[in-house]
Amino acid sequence: MTDAATLISGDPNSPFLLIADHASAHVPSEIDLGIDPALLGLHIAVDLGVAELGAALCKALDCPGLLGPVSRLVIDLNREEDAAGPIPLESDGHMIPGNRIGVADRLERVDRYWRPYHAALAAQIEVQRPKLLISLHSFTPQLSTRPEDARPWEIGILYNGDDRAARIAIPLLEAGRAIVGDQLPYSGKDLNATMNTHGEGNGIAYLGIEMRQDLIADAEGVTKWAGMLVPIIQATAAQLGV
Repeated sequence: MTDAATLISGDPNSPFLLIADHASAHVPSEIDLGIDPALLGLHIAVDLGVAELGAALCKALDCPGLLGPVSRLVIDLNREEDAAGPIPLESDGHMIPGNRIGVADRLERVDRYWRPYHAALAAQIEVQRPKLLISLHSFTPQLSTRPEDARPWEIGILYNGDDRAARIAIPLLEAGRAIVGDQLPYSGKDLNATMNTHGEGNGIAYLGIEMRQDLIADAEGVTKWAGMLVPIIQATAAQLGV
Protein backbone atom coordinates (compact mmCIF):
# COMPACT_ATOMS: atom_id res chain seq x y z
CA MET A 1 0.00 0.00 0.00
CA THR A 2 1.14 3.51 -0.83
CA ASP A 3 -0.49 6.82 -0.07
CA ALA A 4 -1.88 6.75 -3.62
CA ALA A 5 -3.22 3.21 -4.05
CA THR A 6 -2.94 -0.39 -2.90
CA LEU A 7 -1.26 -2.52 -5.56
CA ILE A 8 -2.01 -6.18 -6.19
CA SER A 9 0.87 -7.63 -8.16
CA GLY A 10 0.42 -9.58 -11.36
CA ASP A 11 1.85 -10.04 -14.82
CA PRO A 12 2.93 -6.53 -15.84
CA ASN A 13 2.07 -7.39 -19.45
CA SER A 14 -1.41 -8.72 -18.68
CA PRO A 15 -4.22 -7.48 -20.91
CA PHE A 16 -6.31 -7.06 -17.72
CA LEU A 17 -6.17 -4.40 -15.01
CA LEU A 18 -8.52 -4.59 -12.04
CA ILE A 19 -9.57 -1.32 -10.36
CA ALA A 20 -11.58 -1.09 -7.12
CA ASP A 21 -12.23 2.46 -5.93
CA HIS A 22 -13.96 1.58 -2.65
CA ALA A 23 -12.00 -1.44 -1.40
CA SER A 24 -10.79 0.13 1.88
CA ALA A 25 -12.39 1.37 5.10
CA HIS A 26 -9.18 3.12 6.16
CA VAL A 27 -9.47 6.58 7.70
CA PRO A 28 -6.12 8.37 8.04
CA SER A 29 -5.26 9.38 11.60
CA GLU A 30 -5.29 13.08 10.73
CA ILE A 31 -8.96 12.92 9.70
CA ASP A 32 -11.76 12.83 12.28
CA LEU A 33 -15.05 11.97 10.62
CA GLY A 34 -16.92 12.40 13.90
CA ILE A 35 -18.78 9.08 13.54
CA ASP A 36 -19.20 5.88 15.51
CA PRO A 37 -16.26 3.65 14.43
CA ALA A 38 -18.74 0.81 13.93
CA LEU A 39 -19.97 2.58 10.79
CA LEU A 40 -16.64 1.84 9.14
CA GLY A 41 -17.74 -1.78 8.91
CA LEU A 42 -20.81 -0.91 6.85
CA HIS A 43 -21.35 -0.42 3.13
CA ILE A 44 -21.36 3.36 3.56
CA ALA A 45 -17.62 3.22 4.31
CA VAL A 46 -16.38 0.43 2.05
CA ASP A 47 -17.48 -1.92 -0.73
CA LEU A 48 -17.65 -5.02 1.44
CA GLY A 49 -15.99 -8.12 -0.02
CA VAL A 50 -14.35 -6.28 -2.89
CA ALA A 51 -10.77 -6.40 -1.58
CA GLU A 52 -11.02 -10.16 -1.16
CA LEU A 53 -12.77 -10.82 -4.47
CA GLY A 54 -10.37 -8.46 -6.24
CA ALA A 55 -7.37 -10.34 -4.85
CA ALA A 56 -8.87 -13.67 -5.94
CA LEU A 57 -9.57 -12.41 -9.45
CA CYS A 58 -6.09 -10.92 -9.83
CA LYS A 59 -4.52 -14.18 -8.66
CA ALA A 60 -6.59 -16.32 -11.03
CA LEU A 61 -6.06 -13.99 -14.00
CA ASP A 62 -2.45 -13.16 -13.06
CA CYS A 63 -3.16 -9.49 -13.55
CA PRO A 64 -2.35 -6.35 -11.57
CA GLY A 65 -4.94 -4.58 -9.46
CA LEU A 66 -5.16 -1.11 -7.98
CA LEU A 67 -7.38 -0.55 -4.96
CA GLY A 68 -8.44 2.71 -3.39
CA PRO A 69 -6.52 3.20 -0.13
CA VAL A 70 -9.06 5.21 1.89
CA SER A 71 -12.70 4.95 2.87
CA ARG A 72 -15.32 6.45 0.60
CA LEU A 73 -16.33 8.50 3.66
CA VAL A 74 -12.94 10.26 3.49
CA ILE A 75 -13.36 10.93 -0.23
CA ASP A 76 -15.26 9.09 -2.92
CA LEU A 77 -12.70 8.19 -5.55
CA ASN A 78 -15.43 7.29 -8.05
CA ARG A 79 -16.57 10.90 -8.41
CA GLU A 80 -15.16 13.73 -10.48
CA GLU A 81 -13.05 15.92 -8.22
CA ASP A 82 -15.28 18.93 -8.81
CA ALA A 83 -18.58 17.05 -8.60
CA ALA A 84 -21.05 17.37 -5.76
CA GLY A 85 -20.57 14.78 -3.05
CA PRO A 86 -16.98 13.41 -3.28
CA ILE A 87 -16.67 14.30 0.42
CA PRO A 88 -20.06 13.16 1.72
CA LEU A 89 -21.96 14.97 4.43
CA GLU A 90 -24.25 11.98 4.91
CA SER A 91 -24.57 8.45 3.62
CA ASP A 92 -27.63 6.21 3.76
CA GLY A 93 -29.09 8.21 6.64
CA HIS A 94 -25.87 8.60 8.64
CA MET A 95 -24.49 12.11 9.10
CA ILE A 96 -20.72 12.62 8.67
CA PRO A 97 -20.07 15.76 10.76
CA GLY A 98 -16.30 15.70 10.27
CA ASN A 99 -16.83 16.33 6.56
CA ARG A 100 -18.33 19.76 7.14
CA ILE A 101 -15.11 21.42 6.09
CA GLY A 102 -14.18 24.61 4.30
CA VAL A 103 -12.98 25.07 0.76
CA ALA A 104 -9.29 24.99 1.66
CA ASP A 105 -9.61 21.72 3.62
CA ARG A 106 -11.67 20.21 0.85
CA LEU A 107 -9.03 21.07 -1.74
CA GLU A 108 -6.32 19.67 0.53
CA ARG A 109 -8.18 16.35 0.79
CA VAL A 110 -8.59 16.19 -2.98
CA ASP A 111 -4.89 16.93 -3.42
CA ARG A 112 -3.84 14.35 -0.84
CA TYR A 113 -6.03 11.40 -1.81
CA TRP A 114 -8.11 11.85 -4.98
CA ARG A 115 -5.44 13.17 -7.34
CA PRO A 116 -2.67 10.73 -6.33
CA TYR A 117 -5.05 7.78 -6.73
CA HIS A 118 -6.10 8.78 -10.22
CA ALA A 119 -2.51 9.62 -11.11
CA ALA A 120 -1.54 6.10 -10.02
CA LEU A 121 -4.25 4.61 -12.25
CA ALA A 122 -3.12 6.73 -15.19
CA ALA A 123 0.51 5.73 -14.64
CA GLN A 124 -0.33 2.01 -14.44
CA ILE A 125 -2.36 2.22 -17.63
CA GLU A 126 0.44 4.10 -19.39
CA VAL A 127 3.01 1.44 -18.46
CA GLN A 128 0.86 -1.69 -18.76
CA ARG A 129 -1.34 -0.75 -21.73
CA PRO A 130 -4.23 -3.04 -20.64
CA LYS A 131 -6.89 -4.02 -23.15
CA LEU A 132 -9.71 -4.59 -20.63
CA LEU A 133 -10.31 -2.82 -17.32
CA ILE A 134 -12.23 -4.69 -14.63
CA SER A 135 -14.03 -2.20 -12.40
CA LEU A 136 -15.13 -3.91 -9.18
CA HIS A 137 -17.69 -2.64 -6.65
CA SER A 138 -20.27 -4.15 -4.31
CA PHE A 139 -23.75 -3.07 -3.26
CA THR A 140 -25.93 -3.64 -0.23
CA PRO A 141 -29.06 -5.81 -0.63
CA GLN A 142 -31.12 -3.03 0.94
CA LEU A 143 -30.56 0.65 1.66
CA SER A 144 -31.58 1.80 5.14
CA THR A 145 -33.16 4.93 3.72
CA ARG A 146 -35.14 3.03 1.05
CA PRO A 147 -36.15 -0.29 2.64
CA GLU A 148 -39.07 -0.59 0.23
CA ASP A 149 -36.70 -0.91 -2.75
CA ALA A 150 -35.68 -4.53 -3.22
CA ARG A 151 -32.25 -5.16 -4.72
CA PRO A 152 -32.46 -8.82 -5.69
CA TRP A 153 -29.73 -8.88 -8.32
CA GLU A 154 -26.69 -11.00 -7.57
CA ILE A 155 -24.51 -8.96 -9.87
CA GLY A 156 -24.93 -5.75 -11.82
CA ILE A 157 -23.10 -4.70 -14.97
CA LEU A 158 -22.65 -0.94 -15.38
CA TYR A 159 -21.46 1.16 -18.30
CA ASN A 160 -21.79 4.61 -19.79
CA GLY A 161 -21.04 5.28 -23.44
CA ASP A 162 -18.89 2.18 -24.01
CA ASP A 163 -20.96 -0.97 -23.57
CA ARG A 164 -18.72 -3.31 -25.58
CA ALA A 165 -17.80 -5.59 -22.68
CA ALA A 166 -21.19 -5.29 -21.00
CA ARG A 167 -23.07 -6.52 -24.04
CA ILE A 168 -20.90 -9.64 -24.11
CA ALA A 169 -20.75 -10.35 -20.37
CA ILE A 170 -24.43 -9.94 -19.51
CA PRO A 171 -25.70 -12.87 -21.64
CA LEU A 172 -22.75 -14.98 -20.49
CA LEU A 173 -23.68 -14.35 -16.86
CA GLU A 174 -27.34 -15.06 -17.58
CA ALA A 175 -26.37 -18.31 -19.27
CA GLY A 176 -24.60 -19.22 -16.04
CA ARG A 177 -27.91 -18.61 -14.22
CA ALA A 178 -26.77 -15.50 -12.39
CA ILE A 179 -29.43 -12.92 -11.55
CA VAL A 180 -28.02 -9.99 -13.50
CA GLY A 181 -28.89 -6.31 -13.38
CA ASP A 182 -28.26 -4.44 -16.63
CA GLN A 183 -27.48 -0.93 -15.32
CA LEU A 184 -28.74 -2.03 -11.88
CA PRO A 185 -28.84 -1.39 -8.93
CA TYR A 186 -27.96 1.98 -10.48
CA SER A 187 -26.89 3.19 -13.87
CA GLY A 188 -23.38 3.78 -15.13
CA LYS A 189 -24.87 6.67 -17.07
CA ASP A 190 -25.13 8.44 -13.71
CA LEU A 191 -22.13 7.12 -11.78
CA ASN A 192 -19.10 5.97 -13.77
CA ALA A 193 -16.43 8.58 -13.07
CA THR A 194 -13.36 6.34 -12.85
CA MET A 195 -14.24 4.34 -15.95
CA ASN A 196 -15.28 7.49 -17.80
CA THR A 197 -11.80 8.89 -17.23
CA HIS A 198 -9.54 5.87 -17.49
CA GLY A 199 -11.60 3.57 -19.70
CA GLU A 200 -13.65 5.68 -22.06
CA GLY A 201 -11.13 8.51 -21.92
CA ASN A 202 -8.45 6.16 -23.25
CA GLY A 203 -10.62 4.08 -25.55
CA ILE A 204 -10.13 1.01 -23.33
CA ALA A 205 -13.00 -1.46 -22.98
CA TYR A 206 -14.11 -2.06 -19.40
CA LEU A 207 -16.33 -4.41 -17.48
CA GLY A 208 -18.11 -2.59 -14.66
CA ILE A 209 -19.02 -5.23 -12.06
CA GLU A 210 -21.27 -4.62 -9.05
CA MET A 211 -21.44 -7.63 -6.71
CA ARG A 212 -24.10 -7.96 -4.03
CA GLN A 213 -22.07 -7.77 -0.87
CA ASP A 214 -23.74 -10.60 1.07
CA LEU A 215 -22.69 -13.05 -1.67
CA ILE A 216 -18.99 -12.30 -1.15
CA ALA A 217 -19.07 -11.89 2.62
CA ASP A 218 -16.93 -14.97 3.31
CA ALA A 219 -14.21 -17.06 1.72
CA GLU A 220 -16.71 -19.54 0.30
CA GLY A 221 -18.64 -16.81 -1.48
CA VAL A 222 -15.46 -15.20 -2.81
CA THR A 223 -14.26 -18.53 -4.17
CA LYS A 224 -17.64 -19.26 -5.79
CA TRP A 225 -17.94 -15.89 -7.54
CA ALA A 226 -14.29 -15.71 -8.56
CA GLY A 227 -14.78 -19.12 -10.15
CA MET A 228 -17.78 -17.83 -12.09
CA LEU A 229 -16.30 -14.50 -13.09
CA VAL A 230 -12.85 -15.57 -14.28
CA PRO A 231 -14.05 -17.56 -17.35
CA ILE A 232 -16.60 -14.85 -18.15
CA ILE A 233 -13.91 -12.17 -18.07
CA GLN A 234 -11.71 -14.36 -20.27
CA ALA A 235 -14.56 -15.09 -22.70
CA THR A 236 -15.47 -11.39 -22.85
CA ALA A 237 -11.88 -10.52 -23.63
CA ALA A 238 -11.71 -13.18 -26.33
CA GLN A 239 -14.86 -11.87 -28.03
CA LEU A 240 -13.44 -8.36 -27.87
CA GLY A 241 -10.32 -9.65 -29.60
CA VAL A 242 -8.07 -9.02 -26.60
